[in-house]
Amino acid sequence: MHVSHLFYIFAAESGRDEWASFPSFAIVKHFYPDMNNTIRTLTVRFINDISQTEIPYFRGAIIASVSSDNLLFHNHLSEGFRYSYPLIQYKRIRGKAAVVCLAEGADAIGNFFEADGFDVKIGERPVKLEVDTVKANRVLVQLWDAMFTYRLNRWLPLNAENYAAYRLLESDEERQAMLERMLTGNILSFAKCLGIFFDRQVECRILTMKAPNCIAYKGTKMLAFDVEFMTNVSLPDYIGLGKGVSLGNGTVTRKFEKKNEKDNE
Repeated sequence: MHVSHLFYIFAAESGRDEWASFPSFAIVKHFYPDMNNTIRTLTVRFINDISQTEIPYFRGAIIASVSSDNLLFHNHLSEGFRYSYPLIQYKRIRGKAAVVCLAEGADAIGNFFEADGFDVKIGERPVKLEVDTVKANRVLVQLWDAMFTYRLNRWLPLNAENYAAYRLLESDEERQAMLERMLTGNILSFAKCLGIFFDRQVECRILTMKAPNCIAYKGTKMLAFDVEFMTNVSLPDYIGLGKGVSLGNGTVTRKFEKKNEKDNE
């Protein structure tokens, strides 16, 4: 589909109907219930400050306030783990605690509000969670003839096996090419888990990349990358790519061409 075809985001924020688009797209405030490549997202942002290291405690606090029967909050089965893309993800957005829900996760988050579990402990810190904004969207995830620019923060693309292969590469160009292949795979995996399949090649190109940081994930030190990349796939804001997405790693935000733009971190 060409970019001149309709792309839409239908958004509701704090009870108000709003709509927005990616720049250079024709848009329409319209609803297509049968489009297989459209996904629902719901982003709940609280007024409460949170540090990156507190996200696991924030996740634990939300999980503790709802019924353990709803595995979408924690991805745990009685006999192990739900090995699929997390549909509820815990984030830090502009320094504030947030929950990003996709597809069935957007329905499940209602359990949290019904439980009225807003008095929580984040680590040892007692907190009364207070909602700032709630944004509900329907986002078209598909291939276009155009390329879109995104930021990707705290991206964890490497496991022990491919980290060894990454270290053996001799040039920055080879390492970047490997990371671009892995990023393409992450996008394909995200789409597949939501029942979305592409009929032609997904393209990814890393534009800039900071020196990686070493962070701990599940007791293992891993390289975390902050990159800016282009792809021909339209992606929802604040989804995660790579490892550890339920804990705010690999968060994607669209880079708009605006002056004095602030990072969504």
